[in-house]
Amino acid sequence: MKIKSLLFYVLIAFCFSFQLNSQILEPVKWESKVEKVSENEYKVIIQANIDKGWYIYSQHQQSEESFAPTTFFEFTNQENNYTLIGEFAEPSVAPIFDKIFQENVVKFKDTAVFEQLVAISNSELSQVDLIVEYQTCDDSKCIPGDYTFNISLDGSDITKEITEIDDRSKELSESLNLNVTGWDKFESQTIKKKSNFSIFLLGFLGGLIALLTPCVFPMIPLTVSFFTKSANDPKKGLFNSILYGFFIFLIYALLSIPFHVLDSLDPGILNNISTNVTLNIIFFIIFIVFAFSFFGYFELTLPQSWSAAMDSKANKIGGFIGVFFMALTLAIVSFSCTGPILGTLLGSSLTADGGVMQLTMGMSGFGLALALPFSLFAMFPKWLNSLPKSGGWLNTVKVVLGFIELALALKFLSNADLVEHWGLLKREVFIGLWILIGIGLVLYLFGKIKFPHDGPLQKLSKGRITTGILVIAFVIYLIPGLTNSAHANLKWLSGFPPPMFYSLYEKSSECPLDLNCNKDLSEGLAQAKAENKPILLDFTGWACVNCRKMEEQVWSTSDVYDMLSENYVIISLYVDDKKALPEVDQFQYLRSNGSVKEIETIGDKWATLQTINFENNSQPYYALLDHDMQLLNTTNAYEPDADAYYDWLKKGLENFKK
Repeated sequence: MKIKSLLFYVLIAFCFSFQLNSQILEPVKWESKVEKVSENEYKVIIQANIDKGWYIYSQHQQSEESFAPTTFFEFTNQENNYTLIGEFAEPSVAPIFDKIFQENVVKFKDTAVFEQLVAISNSELSQVDLIVEYQTCDDSKCIPGDYTFNISLDGSDITKEITEIDDRSKELSESLNLNVTGWDKFESQTIKKKSNFSIFLLGFLGGLIALLTPCVFPMIPLTVSFFTKSANDPKKGLFNSILYGFFIFLIYALLSIPFHVLDSLDPGILNNISTNVTLNIIFFIIFIVFAFSFFGYFELTLPQSWSAAMDSKANKIGGFIGVFFMALTLAIVSFSCTGPILGTLLGSSLTADGGVMQLTMGMSGFGLALALPFSLFAMFPKWLNSLPKSGGWLNTVKVVLGFIELALALKFLSNADLVEHWGLLKREVFIGLWILIGIGLVLYLFGKIKFPHDGPLQKLSKGRITTGILVIAFVIYLIPGLTNSAHANLKWLSGFPPPMFYSLYEKSSECPLDLNCNKDLSEGLAQAKAENKPILLDFTGWACVNCRKMEEQVWSTSDVYDMLSENYVIISLYVDDKKALPEVDQFQYLRSNGSVKEIETIGDKWATLQTINFENNSQPYYALLDHDMQLLNTTNAYEPDADAYYDWLKKGLENFKK
């Protein structure tokens, strides 16, 4: 299996599978004009008006290795019409340090004017067309964008050519606008974010686990001994050991930098990627591969040439840079153990309200845990004597991690199954497979089954017995999930198994907790009017982890459940539903920028409706409305506090009765 950077792609998928809470932003506004220079020469002038605190980037950065984006102009009607004279001129500014990309880059703020001379060869040409592709960033996020210019050579206004849509599409597009009112009556919601420090601790825990694998643990005494014994000056050896640990930490922290760009992509795109069936199946297969690698059936490593090249550079260069390449060599060599652990940990910890900073914190915690032993044992070399000897227990840790990878792989397959409604992994099937995996792990820990790298088991260690008992307890906890009883709601696992209504058992409704809900807006509104009840508009998703947590941990509490059941009409709109709309209901939606979005699936329709009316693409997202589409309270998102959520519902009901 040829792998270039499997860890990188695993982390991308995880970032996508836990959507971000983002508003729709457009920090750059573009203007254009043309000036006649001579009989057949014109100067095309493009101006970017940039919101305060935001930047766009130069067409050229100082280094080809730069992480920073560039602005790109492309003329689309140039052929046989005109030629470009020189390059697109841009403002001359000195490079400054960029917090996102951690390097000096050329970027523009407030206003940036770009100019291009063109020589016209077609006397009948009346306009010049071009596209600009760019990224705009502030100090925490970046947003990609593009803009099309149609510039008249005589200075007259040009109506941009847009794809024409038929009257039926116009009518259906207009129906998506609910004309929601009442925004001025309520303050904007302040969304509570998960503590970055807690993510750091989870990353640190993952790093400690990685230390106990055969790829890393034996390296501790070897590396410490190398630094302390190879240096003529003991103080220099100690310094190099500490520096080595620091570089390990730095490498893992730096791995999160590209995600500061990915973090700010259009949240609608993120949702499409995270629910993409093909992508979820690919990562299901990748995690199965990780699992069997941990079981010892084959070794999954990055190309040996990478580690050889890094090791060679470390030996040749020496000094600070040489120590850095030694740390990079460790990161590459240990990939087969650290990659799956890091990917699994970060994927589990990133939440819809977290953002990419949590990724950085998790990576930093992971790197710090890996780095500390190399520095601490160099400072106190006598501690090396207290380390347990390498042996079969390291392989046991690796196999246990293999079982965990196997269980987590099912989550990706479940995402694909939910979105496409295949019915392969109903909730009870999913939980049953987890029970079988747990039983397999228990049998392994008690020596009943073995894997290729396992030696003879003389006696059960305390670690095996303790871990086996914990796994048995977990399996027992899972068993009620196979039933159709009140105990089937496994709250500790909310968001991992499929929702309770996606079940082998016949349910009274296909709604969370058997509540009475609608999955069609018009039907739900008709029911609300008939029963004279307010509406809970629930923007949700089949593959939305936090949506399941809300339903199974918050909606299931007695007060909230009774409030929803007795006083509200729930309208649940699944923005990631890939089921095709009937052909008669498919249409083209004309965006404000002139581009067209094809509305072909149920998810396309509801995601567009959410964006139009609430300028938000995050899930879960809740709005309380009366029959005239007037807000009854501030909108709400992920609120794990059941009491706070109940108070929010109660206030909405009171406003409805007024």
